[in-house]
Amino acid sequence: MAIATRSISAPDKVSIKRALLSVFDKTGLLDLAEALTSQGTQLLSTGGTSRALQDAGYPVTDVLDVTGFPEIMDGRVKTLHPAVHGGLLAIRDAEDHAASMVEHGIESIDLLVVNLYPFEEVMQSGAADDAVVENIDIGGPAMLRAAAKNHAYVSVLTSPDDYAGFIEQLSANQGASTLAMRKKLAQATFARTAAYDSAISNWMATAFDVPDPANRSIGGALLQTMRYGENPHQAAALYATPEVRAGVSRAQQIQGKQLSYNNINDTDAAFELASEFDSELTAAVAIIKHANPCGVATAGTLADAYRAALSCDPVSAFGGIIAMNRELDGDAAQEMVKIFTEVIIAPTASEEALQVLAAKKNLRLLLTGSMADPRAPGLAIKTVSGGLLVQNRDNGNVDDIDLKIVTRRQPTAAELSDMRFAFRVAKHVKSNAIIYVKDGATVGIGAGQMSRVDSSRIAARKAEDAAAAAGWDKPKTIGSVVASDAFFPFSDGLMSAAEAGATAVIQPGGSMRDDEVIAAADDANLAMVFTGMRHFRH
Repeated sequence: MAIATRSISAPDKVSIKRALLSVFDKTGLLDLAEALTSQGTQLLSTGGTSRALQDAGYPVTDVLDVTGFPEIMDGRVKTLHPAVHGGLLAIRDAEDHAASMVEHGIESIDLLVVNLYPFEEVMQSGAADDAVVENIDIGGPAMLRAAAKNHAYVSVLTSPDDYAGFIEQLSANQGASTLAMRKKLAQATFARTAAYDSAISNWMATAFDVPDPANRSIGGALLQTMRYGENPHQAAALYATPEVRAGVSRAQQIQGKQLSYNNINDTDAAFELASEFDSELTAAVAIIKHANPCGVATAGTLADAYRAALSCDPVSAFGGIIAMNRELDGDAAQEMVKIFTEVIIAPTASEEALQVLAAKKNLRLLLTGSMADPRAPGLAIKTVSGGLLVQNRDNGNVDDIDLKIVTRRQPTAAELSDMRFAFRVAKHVKSNAIIYVKDGATVGIGAGQMSRVDSSRIAARKAEDAAAAAGWDKPKTIGSVVASDAFFPFSDGLMSAAEAGATAVIQPGGSMRDDEVIAAADDANLAMVFTGMRHFRH
């Protein structure tokens, strides 16, 4: 069936003679009411908003006096009425619309001010399903969409953040809105309702166990626009999703210039890796460059962990990102400022650390308040041409795995500890990933190669370079353990690790040639364990 269309000649300016205000968040409400009433606007309102305006002395007409119908069903039904929606949707210059308004006693509404029930906040609080559902706004989105559709005549405000600019525009235009402003506000309105519905549908997909919904939408609120994206010719911005997760998007920036697209991407990678380590058990530091770790270590103190992480690849660490799992203290801060670093991210920082970093004006410091939960569920999303790839976040944890020893030689307790550490790191290294670890610190990392053998060789070569730079007589891969993010399809990758000095191996297993690889490990007197869990990261 064809949809009827008509040509609309939208006026540039529309005087705000009648406004409907119905808001959950009362921030800035009275300032807006003052600006509107001072230029003669009639105020309509509902429930708590009406009471707030009346208590402040503003003349208000209650919506029930307009509709002739009271609020019912605990306020679920109050604005879903032709007197409201007709006033929002009527095409003022259409004779038939004008006739309908006269026939049914409908007056136009020139401004709608609505912000929605706090669904996202209630959802994030962990409230019971019934409470979450009750905070799904129905009348609000319906009115917002109506007003935004009819932006040729109607202005619509969805957030207190928009009030000041709107008031300025009214003042500049003798109490009228401009078409350019109405268009901008309409776009913001549909973006807001789309993000709101996205949050609801995604929550329901999880709460009601719908793993692959027929439609998946993702919404977010603008946090920051950037000078450019991954490269100078790309535009970029950061948006916040409703997910409750500590990290770069929710962090407080204490100092330094604005984060770039690449800074945010790398800082997220660093913080997620540091979050793998329980701060109650050990201090952990991760140094990231181009979304891959160039050094990760645990120790009794952050300063010791940082020094050990840095020694893995001090050349690559220059200009990198540092993340940790504990409060940044003064001793660690003193070590970290010895080389150029783009960003430091930590849950908190001591006053001494803040003073140390303050001398480095260009160094960005982010504080998150807490660490991310590596076991928490969530979605990982990537764009592809014409689509979105959506999967569950990789929340697998090596501590939850029963390791299977597959070689004749049993790993020592120290080797097992290092293997678990190495496999944690492998989860955050681009595939193909090979990680050498000794004494709770990475000593060689090979990332992102098309061949697992090449990753192993690169990791060994980096260890040799680090040894030469430090003046050690041999690379730290001698006597290390090695982790692979996926199985060794042939024994050559394993032998490459053995040649670099590894004595024990942790890998998922599952190759058609596992028997061959196990036999090669036995011949080389290596201890090897299978995890049964792969950690590809593309």
